[in-house]
Amino acid sequence: MSDVEIFSAEVCPYAQCTRMVLVEKGVDFTLREADLANKPDWFLEVLPYSKVPVIRHQGRVVYESAIINEYLDEVYPEPPMMPEEPGVRATVRVWIDSMNIKLLPCFYRLMMAQELEKQAKEAETLTAHFRLIETAVRAEGAGPYLFGDKQSLADILLYPWFERLPALEHYRGKMLPEDCSRLKNWFKVMEETKGARETTNGAEFHIKAYIKYANNTVDGISAREMRATA
Repeated sequence: MSDVEIFSAEVCPYAQCTRMVLVEKGVDFTLREADLANKPDWFLEVLPYSKVPVIRHQGRVVYESAIINEYLDEVYPEPPMMPEEPGVRATVRVWIDSMNIKLLPCFYRLMMAQELEKQAKEAETLTAHFRLIETAVRAEGAGPYLFGDKQSLADILLYPWFERLPALEHYRGKMLPEDCSRLKNWFKVMEETKGARETTNGAEFHIKAYIKYANNTVDGISAREMRATA
């Protein structure tokens, strides 16, 4: 019997984050996929918030991807995915929080924006966030990852969104500025990690998966509902 049961959705970037953590740590897990557009009968019984990911570990159910990922890092400490030094660890947490609150919602708002003026505004905001991260990671050192020479939960959080950039670019145009060379190199490094290789779906999958949101053909859906995650 596997150590962890994870409730996931293939299209969900947050669920991919948690799967990446499990893969990087070599944790045996059982994957239960849910179609968020056609939820199975068991969905609300196990996931009362109707969001993925959720894990079940030794009888304990844990919600919210950021909390799940830190929980897994504590329960399965090797390899560690948070810096040992408290100050650097705090910095990583600050950036995780910033990306969750500021950067990632821009992706959804831009994908769902139908008016050209709204698209232009959200695209400008998103590229500004990319440049902010580029500046920050340059200041942190010359390691291949966002905060040095070891992969952290901040890398894990950001990777799935870069994997989905081809879908955003397909429907809304190029988003990652040319001068973000550090982020481009970072993405190439991340693509070769075990967690990325074993969870990736590729550009064509995401282009197809996001067409209904780009065309706004999902009735009455909000940006938060589109996430169906946290």
